[in-house]
Amino acid sequence: MDLTIFDTRVGQMALAEEGDALVHIWLPGQGYPRIAVHETPLLAEGRRQLLEYLTGLRREFSLPLAPWGTEFQRAVWRALEEIPYGETVTYGELARRVGRPKAVRAVGQANHHNPLSIFIPCHRVVGANGSLTGYGGGLELKQTLLDLERSHA
Repeated sequence: MDLTIFDTRVGQMALAEEGDALVHIWLPGQGYPRIAVHETPLLAEGRRQLLEYLTGLRREFSLPLAPWGTEFQRAVWRALEEIPYGETVTYGELARRVGRPKAVRAVGQANHHNPLSIFIPCHRVVGANGSLTGYGGGLELKQTLLDLERSHA
């Protein structure tokens, strides 16, 4: 696994690559592996695209992603990628989109275990009443990302 660590306007992040695809992002405040930093061309491109996103210059990512997870988790993550920039859906709606309308909590857990948040935009999922609920990077970062997207949509 190759790793790069870099500063953003919202704090320090790290990206990991394995097998020619991004496999993990660590958001500000999350611990990352203590391995030697080796920035590959893909990690440099991932960093560049993420920094463009955080300044409002990018709405979509064009990177190879290979998140590790169960088939159900990967189905939820694919559905997350279909949520348009600047929009939100509820956990219930996301459960319906993956064909499991009663699996709202399981969808929430899949979001919680999303190893490529921001790239796979789990921050675009909100509670049934529109409230912000859980985010690996914290609710403040979730609100920041939603505000950024709304202001550039």
